[in-house]
Amino acid sequence: MNKLKIGIIGATGYTGSELVRILHNHPNAEISLITSESKAGQKFSDIHPAFYGMVDTVLKPVAEVKNHQLDVVILALPHGVSMNFIKDFHDADFKIIDLSGDFRLSNENVYKNWYGQEHIFPAGFKNAVYGLPELFKAQIKESRLVANPGCYPTSSILGLYPLLKNKLIDPANIIIDAKSSITGAGVKPSTTTHFSNVNDNFKAYGLKTHRHTVEIEETLNSLHQEGPVVQFTPHLLPIDRGILATIYTRPLKKTSEEAIKKVYEEAYADQPFVRVREKAPSVKDVRGSNFCDVFATYDERTNRIITLSAIDNLVKGAAGQAVHNMNLMFGLEETAGLGIVPVNP
Repeated sequence: MNKLKIGIIGATGYTGSELVRILHNHPNAEISLITSESKAGQKFSDIHPAFYGMVDTVLKPVAEVKNHQLDVVILALPHGVSMNFIKDFHDADFKIIDLSGDFRLSNENVYKNWYGQEHIFPAGFKNAVYGLPELFKAQIKESRLVANPGCYPTSSILGLYPLLKNKLIDPANIIIDAKSSITGAGVKPSTTTHFSNVNDNFKAYGLKTHRHTVEIEETLNSLHQEGPVVQFTPHLLPIDRGILATIYTRPLKKTSEEAIKKVYEEAYADQPFVRVREKAPSVKDVRGSNFCDVFATYDERTNRIITLSAIDNLVKGAAGQAVHNMNLMFGLEETAGLGIVPVNP
C-alpha cells in the first residue's frame, strides 16, 4: 500500500520532536508537512539540531494544510488551540489525532470547570474517541477524531484498569501518587522549569485541582458503574523523561499476591505495549519506548494493593501513543514504527 501522508501541526515542542523521531522510520508513513507559526521558514533541524541532515524539512504555517493531500493530521498544540483547528477542519478528508486535552473529557461543561475556559467547538465531543488503545481499540479503529490521552492518565489508568474491570477494589478509595519529568511541562520556559528550581529539588503541585484528575475518573467510570473517586497528586522530578505512578487501592474481599498477578497478566496478555513485570519498574526501564511497565503487589499487613506503572511521558504518554492510534485508524500492524528498545542507561 502507499505510505500514509502525515501532517504534524505544531512540531517545535518536545512532543512534535518525538513524533518526527518515531515517524521518520515508520515503514508505512511519510511526513508530508510540519508546521509552526512562530518558526515558519526555518528548517525543522534548525529548531531540533539532533535531526540535522536527517529531517531538514522547512516549517510551514498551518494554512498550508489546505495545499496538501493528507491522510492524517496529528496536532501537537496546547489545549485551547487545538479546538480551533478541529472546528475549522472537522469536515476535511483527513483524520485527526489531537494530543491536547481539548476533547478528552465528556462535554464542554466539564472542560470549562477543569480547564477554566469556554470550549468553542462542543460538537467535537460527540465524535471524539479517547485514544487509549488497551481499552478502546475497537472504537479507535472506526474513529476520525482521536483524543490522545494525557501522560499521567495513561500511566494511572493502565495501572488501575485490571482491578476495576474485575471489581476487585473499593472504587471510592483510590490514591495515585505520581511523579513526572520536567518535559511534561512542555518546551516553553517558565519560573517553575528554571534549572535552579528543578535541579536538586522535588515537589508536589496541582493538589486537589490537577485537570488530569477528572480525565482519569471519567475514563475509569466507563469501567465501573459506581464511579471511581481518585485522590491524584502529581510531583515534579528533576529528570528529563518519565512518569512513575504509585497507586494504592483497597480490595473488596480477601485476595493474594498470586491472584493480583493473574488479573494483570490476563488483562494485558494481548496488549503489545504493556509489560507486566516481576518486580517494580523504574522510568529508565521504559525510557524512549512506547512501553508501559506495570507491577502489582498485595500488602497483607495494610490490606492494600500497591501498583506501580512506568512510562516515558513523551512516547507512551504522547507521541508513541498517537502513532499507535494512527496505526489502528488505518488498519496497519499496531506495532508498526514502534519497536523501539528502551534506552538504559
